[in-house]
Amino acid sequence: MKLYPVIMCGGAGTRLWPASRPSRPKQFIPLAGNRSLFHETVVRVASLASDGGRLIVVGGADHRGWILDQLDEAGVDAQVLLEPEARDSAAAMAAAAAWTAAHDPDGVNVFVASDHHIPNQDAFRSSALKAAEEARAGRIVTLGVKPTEPSAAYGYIHPVGPGLSRVESFVEKPDRAKAQRYIDAGYLWNSGNFIVSASVFLAELGARAPLIERAARAAVAHGHGDAVMMLGDDFRQAPKVSVDYAVMEKTELASVLEVDFAWSDLGAWDSIAASGEGQIGGHIFEDAEGCLARAPDGMLVAAIGVRDLAIIVEPDAVLVCDLARSQEVKKVVERIKLSSPQHADFPTRPVETLASGAHRLRDWLRTRTLPLWSTLGQHDSGAFAEALALDGRRVDAPRRARVQARQIYVFAHAGLMGWEGPWARIVTSGLESLEADFVREDGLMRTLLAPDGSPLDETVMVYDQAFHLLALATALKAGIGGRGAHVRGQALLASLLERAGENGALREEGSHPFQSNAHMHLLEAALAWEEVSDAPVWRDVSDRIARLVLTTFIDANSGRLREFFDERWAPASGEAGRLVEPGHQFEWAWLLARYAAAREDGEILTAARRLHAMGREGVSERRRVAVNALNDDGEMRTTRARLWPQTEWLKSSLILAHCVSEHDRAAYMADASEALRALWLYLTPDGLWRDTLLESGKFIEEPSPASSLYHIVAAFAQLADSALVDSEAWAPSAVLR
Repeated sequence: MKLYPVIMCGGAGTRLWPASRPSRPKQFIPLAGNRSLFHETVVRVASLASDGGRLIVVGGADHRGWILDQLDEAGVDAQVLLEPEARDSAAAMAAAAAWTAAHDPDGVNVFVASDHHIPNQDAFRSSALKAAEEARAGRIVTLGVKPTEPSAAYGYIHPVGPGLSRVESFVEKPDRAKAQRYIDAGYLWNSGNFIVSASVFLAELGARAPLIERAARAAVAHGHGDAVMMLGDDFRQAPKVSVDYAVMEKTELASVLEVDFAWSDLGAWDSIAASGEGQIGGHIFEDAEGCLARAPDGMLVAAIGVRDLAIIVEPDAVLVCDLARSQEVKKVVERIKLSSPQHADFPTRPVETLASGAHRLRDWLRTRTLPLWSTLGQHDSGAFAEALALDGRRVDAPRRARVQARQIYVFAHAGLMGWEGPWARIVTSGLESLEADFVREDGLMRTLLAPDGSPLDETVMVYDQAFHLLALATALKAGIGGRGAHVRGQALLASLLERAGENGALREEGSHPFQSNAHMHLLEAALAWEEVSDAPVWRDVSDRIARLVLTTFIDANSGRLREFFDERWAPASGEAGRLVEPGHQFEWAWLLARYAAAREDGEILTAARRLHAMGREGVSERRRVAVNALNDDGEMRTTRARLWPQTEWLKSSLILAHCVSEHDRAAYMADASEALRALWLYLTPDGLWRDTLLESGKFIEEPSPASSLYHIVAAFAQLADSALVDSEAWAPSAVLR
C-alpha cells in the first residue's frame, strides 16, 4: 500500500488578522515556534510517502511562491497542484485524489490541513498508518481528537464506539454549553484529517457530488506543468462546497479513529497564546498578565496593567483584543473590507508588464550600459575589456577573441537601432584592434591574448571564427567594412568549411571536438551574412546547419538538443553525452525560428517550438529563472542560473510569438514577460550585471563579464523587432506600444 499524503493549503485565517491576510495566510507564518505551520506539516507527513508514494500539496496559485520556498526550506520534494481559484475543500481534495488515481489506482490519500499544530509528530504518523489500513478496506477514516475542553471553535464527531468505529454523525460548531454535553456523550473534535483511497473518494464524489468529481478529473487532465501543475480551468466549474457537506455528512463509509495527541488548528489568537510559543518581537510588560504580544523587528510593544490581551502589530495595522473574544476578529475584518479595504491584505507590488520592462531596458542600455562599456570597457587601442568590476574598475585579464568580436557586434547593432553614441568609432577601432592582434597570417583568429597583447593561445576555435563572421556582417549592415569585409568573410568561411566531415559538421578544437554549440553561432553568422551578401555560400551553410539540427543534434526520442557527440556524431558517452543546456534549447529555437521564417519551412518551425518547450523544462519552479544544465531525461543537473539563458528564453519566446496563431501567441508573450523579469534580476542600476545566481538565491560577487552584453543587446533587439519598443529604439521620444 502506497500512501500519498496531501497537504491542503486553503483558508485565509481571517481570525488571525492582521498577521494573516489573503496574500500571506496563517499557514505560512511562524505562529507557534520558529517554523511556519505549513513547514511543520511538511515535516510531519512527508515520511508517510517513503514507500513509493508522493507528497502532494494543493494550494492557490497566488501562494505558489510561499509553497515552493517553504518546501525548499524543508528540503522536501512534492507534487504541487495549484488552484486557478479557490473552490473549497471538496474540489481541492478531489483534484489531489484524481492526480493520485491517475498515477496509482490503488493509492491511499492522507488529507491533512496545512495549519494544524500537532507537536507529537510520531503519534500522528502512527495514527495515520493505522487509519490507512482501514482505508484500504474501503472506508473513509477521519481522525477524531479526544477533547480537552468544551470548545466552541471546533466541529464534533459522534462515534458509534471507542477506538476505531463507524461515525454516527457530524455536528457543526456548538456553543460552549452544548459542547460540554457533547464531550460528556463521548463526542470527539473533528480534526479535518481524512484517510481514504483515491478511488473510493472519487467514487463517493461521483455518486454524491458528480459535478465536483468531473471538474477535478478534467482539471488534472488539462493541467499545465509537471512537478508544479496549474490545474486546468475546468476546476473553476466545481461547486464551491466543503468536503463535509459534499461527502462526509452523506456517505455510509465514514469511520473515525479516536486519537489523544495534542492538537489545535490555531484558528484564533487565544489558541496561539495557549500554545505558549506565540510571542514574537520585543515587548515590555509591567503588571500585565496572560498577554500575547507580536511585533516586527525594530518595533517594541509595551503594556501596563492589562490582562489577557492579544496585541498584534504589523507595519500597517495593530489589533488589540481580549483573548476570550478572539473569535470575533472575523467580524472586524468584514468591517475593514468595507471601510478600509487596503488594510484587509498586504500591499503587493504590481507585476511589471513586458512593454514596461522593455521600456526600462531601453533606457538602461542607452543611458547606463553602452556609455559605460564604450568608455571604461574599451582601451585607447580599440581593444575591449574582458570584464568590469561591480565598482566600475576595468579588470586586467587575458583577452578572448570571441569577446572582441561580440563587442563589435554589440556596438554595430546599437548603431543600427539608432543609439547616438560614438558607435561607428567604437566599431571601427574594435575591428582594427581585432585584425591587428588576433588574426593570424592564415586569416584565422587565435583564441587568447595576454593583457599586454602578446599571444597566449594560437588555437583556432570554430566558435571564435563564427563570432568574427557575425561581427563583420553586423558592421557591414551598419555601413562599416566595405568590400574588404566581404573578402575577409568569404575567405574565413572557406577555411572553416575545409574542416567539415562527411555529414557537413565541423570539428572543433579542445576537449569536445564534436559539438553542436559552435554550429549554432555559425548559423547565426550565416543568417547575418545572408542579409548583406548575395553570395550563395551563406545560404548553403545555413541550410546545411539547419538539416544537421534535425538529423543529428536533436535527439529523436526526447526532442532535446544535445551538446556533445562522439566521432560518429552519436551522443557522447558518460555525463557529457547526457548534458542538456536550457539556454541553448532556447537559443537554437530562436535561430531556427528565424531560419523557418526566411525559408517558410514548417518542419523547422515545429522543431523550434519543440526546443523552446525543452528549454522551459529548465525554468526553476521556485525562482523562475532558466538554470544552467539538465540531464537528458529532463532532471535538473544544477539549479545555478547564469544571466545568458534568461536572454535566450526571452528571444525565443518573442520570435515564436510572431510565428504562431493568435491562440498560441498569448502564451509565448506571457513567457517573454516572465523571461524579461528573470533577466532584470541580474541587472544592476548602473549598467553592470551579476552573472551567476546560486542555489541559495544569492549572486556570486564577481566582475561583470563583457561577453554577456552580446546576449543582452540581442534580446533587446528582439524586443524592438517585436514592436514592443519604437523602431528607433534609442530615440528619446520613442513611445512603447
